Amino acid sequence: MINILKLVGAKVRDIRKQKGLSQEQLGEKSGFQFSYIGSLERGEANISLKNLDKIADGLDVNIHEFFSFSNELEHLNINKEPYLIEIIELLLKLEVSDLKKVKVILNEIFN
Repeated sequence: MINILKLVGAKVRDIRKQKGLSQEQLGEKSGFQFSYIGSLERGEANISLKNLDKIADGLDVNIHEFFSFSNELEHLNINKEPYLIEIIELLLKLEVSDLKKVKVILNEIFN
């Protein structure tokens, strides 16, 4: 499963570094402690949109830039896509009771 907090945090870190700012400097510009910036960048903080907007202002970027993941996601799905499509097509043909069985089986195999 894709962790949106880690993706957004990594994007904040990348933009901060491109701007030549430390976590402390970004914290000062956006009104947060540097430790909060660090936890955000590690994907540990469940940031609100208001706070993300403050971070965007501190970095002088539009908030939508934090959600541009095409480069980050390419490596995740490039080889999986044909298999995922085929699996989804098979699953769509099943009844709900059979889908529950598939879920149990997959959990047993992969967890």
